[in-house]
This record gives sequence, structure tokens and C-alpha cells, in this order.
Amino acid sequence: MQNLKCKTCRRLGVKLFLKGEKCFSPKCPIIKKPYPPGQKIKRRERGFSEYGKALKEKQRLRNCYNLGEKQFSNYVKKALQKQGRTKDIGAFLIKSLESRFDNVVFRLGFASSRSQARQLISHEHFLINKKKVDIPSYQLKKGDKIGLTALSVKKEVFLKLKPVLKNHQPPSWLKLDYEKMQAEVIGEPSLEQAQPPAEIPLIFEFYSK
Repeated sequence: MQNLKCKTCRRLGVKLFLKGEKCFSPKCPIIKKPYPPGQKIKRRERGFSEYGKALKEKQRLRNCYNLGEKQFSNYVKKALQKQGRTKDIGAFLIKSLESRFDNVVFRLGFASSRSQARQLISHEHFLINKKKVDIPSYQLKKGDKIGLTALSVKKEVFLKLKPVLKNHQPPSWLKLDYEKMQAEVIGEPSLEQAQPPAEIPLIFEFYSK
């Protein structure tokens, strides 16, 4: 049976990389079946209403970052409150989402998906500035240092990551030391580098109505 996360990508019509390595393989369901689940063959999609388009973009971004509706809407509403005080509320929203601890662990290559990153954080494998943090939504800032606990660094799951991390290229605002299994936030995430799989202005329109 096809995984629910794979069905989410097919339903929204975009690859959200929710299943880690499988998303990069030819076996990815959205490559094999690039149409919504329940259809035997690809059909011409009916036009969406303005509300439908905005809803779809919202669902794309929310699922991409593996967030519940209430949690995601709080990020959007906080960005909307910044309107008039910042040049680009879209950039502010993406910066907030990208700075989440679970997303940073994913971007560094310590986890193959954001959901796996959330699980690893909840199981207390990571440190921030040498202190154990088990909150996936924790907001990291420039200068913060990420590492593994003394017990976790010896675990097989992380030892196997070293050769993989050697060739991993995190975004420019993150600095990775794969030998020590440590990292540092050296800048701020940008909208351009994050390349969100959604039209951000439509998301703000959805929540402004």
C-alpha cells in the first residue's frame, strides 16, 4: 500500500521530500504516477477557484515543513503582523520555518526527512550550545552550535552517516563539520535559497480572508 506521505505529494502535485531517500529514487510514486491518487490515468485537471489555489499552496508549504494546521497558521499570522515593519513578509515566514530545529537537522543531513529529524530531536540526540534540546520548533539563530550528545555520537545510526555527510552540501547559512558531527549557524536563511514549493503570496491571501 502506498504511503500516506507519498499520496500527499501526488495529491498536491509537487514533490515535498517527505520520505527521505525514496524521494530521490526512480521509485518515487510522484514520478511513476504524476497524477492525484484514485485516478487510473492522468486526466486534465479542472481549474481551481481562487480559494482552491490558495488552499493548495498553503497545503504544499505546510506539509513540506511537516506542520499541523494550527502550528502553521501561527507562523503565517506572526508574519502578517510584521506587515509594514518588514519589506518582505514572505521572506520572514520562510526564515521562521527554515530556522526551526527540525528543519536545520534535516538541512544538515543528519536526518533524511523533517519527520525523522523531529523524531531524533524528541529522543534527545542533539545539543544546542552544549545544552540538550528536545523541542523541534526551537528557533535557531546566527552563532548557535549544534552537536550530538556523548551517547548519541557513538550510535551506529550516526556513525554510518559520516561518509554520507562528507559529500553533503548544506545551505550556505549552515557550516557542517562532518568529522566531529557538529555544525554552526553562520548566517540567516533566505527565501531564494530555500526555494519553497509554493506561491507564498497566495498563502497570505488565504489567511487574510
